[in-house]
Amino acid sequence: MTDPDLDKAYALQTPDDNRKLYADWAASYDSGFAADMDYQLPRLVALVLAEIYQGAGPVLDLGAGTGLVADHMLMRGTFDIDALDISPQMLETAAAKGHYRQTIAADLTKPLDIADATYDAVVSAGTFTHGHVGPDALDEVIRIARPGALFVLTINAEHFEARGFAAKFRALAPMVAELEHREVNIYGSKAAAPHRDDRAQIAIFRKR
Repeated sequence: MTDPDLDKAYALQTPDDNRKLYADWAASYDSGFAADMDYQLPRLVALVLAEIYQGAGPVLDLGAGTGLVADHMLMRGTFDIDALDISPQMLETAAAKGHYRQTIAADLTKPLDIADATYDAVVSAGTFTHGHVGPDALDEVIRIARPGALFVLTINAEHFEARGFAAKFRALAPMVAELEHREVNIYGSKAAAPHRDDRAQIAIFRKR
C-alpha cells in the first residue's frame, strides 16, 4: 500500500475521509511524514506552552494524532495530558508512548462528551487546516475549558481568512482575552517542495 501524503491530507472533506486516511497513516506518520517534512508545528506549540503556561493541567491535546505535541511538551515539564483525535488508530499509536492520562476518540465537528470547564489548557498542532474541521469547532473547544484556560492552537495561514477563522475570532472577542497571533513555518529546511514554505498562525489566548 502506498503511504498517504500531504496532498491527500489537505484534500480531506468529511469525518469519514479523515478516519480512513489516518487509519492508513498511523503506523508510519512519525517516521515518514513528520521526519521527511521536518514538521515543526508540534515543537512550536510545545515551546509556546512552556513559555506561558504555569499550571499542572489537565491539558487537552486536540487532534493529537500520534502524540507529537506531547513528545515535546514532556521535555519541558510534567502535565496531566489527554489526547483527543478522530482516528482510533492514531490514538493507539499515541497511547503507546505513555504520555497521556487518557485518549478520547471524537469528531470536533460534533458536540463533545466532555463536561464544561474541564481543562486548564488546550493545545493543537495541524488540526485546523485544509480538512473538515472549521472555525465553528472553536465554540465547543472553549466550552470545555476552565475560565482563564490557556489555548495554543495552530491554524493554516492560507485559510485563516478564507475559511472564516479571522471572522470567528472577532466574534469570540467577548469570550477570549490576551489574543495573540504568531505566524510560523509549518515545515523546516529539510521539507520538500511544494509545501516547504507553508505557513500557519499560532493563535494564543485565554478563556475569559
